[in-house]
Amino acid sequence: MREKLNTNQEVKRLFERCHAQLDEPSYIELDFLSLLVDVFRPKRKSLFFQVEITPLLDHLMEYPDDKRVFIAYIHRILGMKDFDQLISDAAIISYADFRYEIKKRFTEKYLPSQPPKTTLQYVLNQVFYHSKDADWVDAIPQEQLLDLFNICMFKSIYESEQNFEIKEILYGLEVLVQRITGRAMETDVNKMVPEFQNFDSPFIAIMREFSELNDRFLANNLRYMSSDDLAYKQILVLHKQCENYIETAFSNAHRFGISIKVNQSLLRIRHQLERIKEIISFLVIDEEEEQVPKSIAFAQTLIGYNCRKSNIRKFIGQSTQLLAYEITHHTAQTGEHYITSSKKEYWRMFRSACGGGVIVGIMCIIKLFLGKIETSEFGHALLYSTNYAIGFTAIYLFGATLATKQPAMTASALIAAIENGTSGQDVNRHKYWNFAIFFARLFRSQFIAFVGNVIMAFPVSLALIWAIQEVFHFNAASGKWLTLVNDLNPTETPMVLHACIAGVFLFLSGIIAGSVSNRDKHNSVYYRIEEQPVLKKVFGKEKTARVARFYEKKWAGIVSNVWFGVFMGTTASVGMFLGLNLDIRHITFASGNLALGLFGHDMELSTDMWIWGILGIGIIGFFNFVVSFSLSLTLAFRSRNLSFGELIKMAKAVWIYFKMNPKSFFFPPQDH
Repeated sequence: MREKLNTNQEVKRLFERCHAQLDEPSYIELDFLSLLVDVFRPKRKSLFFQVEITPLLDHLMEYPDDKRVFIAYIHRILGMKDFDQLISDAAIISYADFRYEIKKRFTEKYLPSQPPKTTLQYVLNQVFYHSKDADWVDAIPQEQLLDLFNICMFKSIYESEQNFEIKEILYGLEVLVQRITGRAMETDVNKMVPEFQNFDSPFIAIMREFSELNDRFLANNLRYMSSDDLAYKQILVLHKQCENYIETAFSNAHRFGISIKVNQSLLRIRHQLERIKEIISFLVIDEEEEQVPKSIAFAQTLIGYNCRKSNIRKFIGQSTQLLAYEITHHTAQTGEHYITSSKKEYWRMFRSACGGGVIVGIMCIIKLFLGKIETSEFGHALLYSTNYAIGFTAIYLFGATLATKQPAMTASALIAAIENGTSGQDVNRHKYWNFAIFFARLFRSQFIAFVGNVIMAFPVSLALIWAIQEVFHFNAASGKWLTLVNDLNPTETPMVLHACIAGVFLFLSGIIAGSVSNRDKHNSVYYRIEEQPVLKKVFGKEKTARVARFYEKKWAGIVSNVWFGVFMGTTASVGMFLGLNLDIRHITFASGNLALGLFGHDMELSTDMWIWGILGIGIIGFFNFVVSFSLSLTLAFRSRNLSFGELIKMAKAVWIYFKMNPKSFFFPPQDH
């Protein structure tokens, strides 16, 4: 009640201060209207659904002079203002270039472009300039908006002079139809929908149909049509076919891959189709009493378009969801190979992880010697990156396992598992329990991979450093033993931070693998290699086909491991350049480094060093796993548009299953 009294007083004071200006026939500045809107703009989000304009209505009814000048002023402000660009452009993706669109929207958000003063968009920019204004305008009771409409003596958009509003709507729609037709006929978009290649394009058909409708409206000076109009019905049928075309293109992304440019083009067409369907409904009137409410709704719609034209969060969400899905779809397929079911697969994973541990043990020795080379930080970064990249690629190509590479891959497989159980009441009832069983399989696979990596990296590193001493008669680790051991002690170094950084890089390497796979699929790289005429002449068809198959199966993984090596090798040097204590800690390398530290101090370490060393290896592995798995799980949830409320239910199911059968999280069931 107090707020209503305050609003009444503010409205009254505003009219008293500006009455003289409003009474001038030439006054068309927007200051008064902007200040009036400020009076009603909610100060708190909780009031968005309690907005009332009764103070303004009461004031206009109580003071006839203010009502007279206000009506004249508002008609001068809004009369004959172009708004076709609000229909054709506002809040629709402008370009297929994702980065350019982000930059454009960011600039628009804080320094919006100002159209000519003869346009309605200029008025809305000056008055409803807050991104949330459309929300509270929509929350104003319909009865109050109707009263304001009548008090201001507005005419509906179907009764205006020279049919101005209807012509603007028709022109805006015509621009949209022309744009979607041109964009939909581009080669990259057509490639996504081979199902439609032998049929007439629905986009060309809807353009023709709308052109005929537009000509009929203009020739006969029509102001609206009925919902039974055959042209309107035909447009709706064709519109549905256009929507099916775009949805088919999106669903075919897993077959053909998709680029950011094509993704943006499809999103733009989808937005334009939504806009066409929404706007063309305002040309349909079945009962005379619909005209005023539809006119009010049309005004609210235009305000909404203008307020949301620079929405960055929604744009990023829509633009990245499909790409994220395609990337995680690849990692989900790869991740299935990292999850064991039977005892045979469990011990095969152990042997594979032991192979990975052997290679990492060799990499630890090589890195120790690379560190002794006198060169610049850039030189060390290059040498370390080369060592890591070759080593990780070797692990991948030899079929060995690096345990921490698994979480980034298996998270998507987990989400795919629960996603497959999201339909049907009976399936819904058990999907979380099935997920818990699946997670137990994943966890024990991770556990045995960690064990295999760690127990092999330690003895291999120890054996190699001993062999080097026997051959060359010097202890290569003696000068660095204390650093190698202390790096595993969280009380001496920011080990947890460094382990988390490694977890981020593990996540990024999974993203890179999925991205490369999606890109190559979209560009038909495998098929192009297989059919390359020069390669077929030089190597023959069979060898060229084998090269293409190798590229298809292995190239994404090779690129991923190379970049993972670059990330791991350059972090310390980048940290030094920035003056930050940045580095990486990886569980398998931590095991090898502990062996080197032990040998460097003549096989003698204090009890504290042993405790912190062993505990540090576990802590590093934990944070490697948690960070990479959490990031991958978040991306997988995002890509499939799942609610994070699902995560709580999943966690509860896993906890209950763990309490019932903890052994299954570490060892395979005996009946397998």
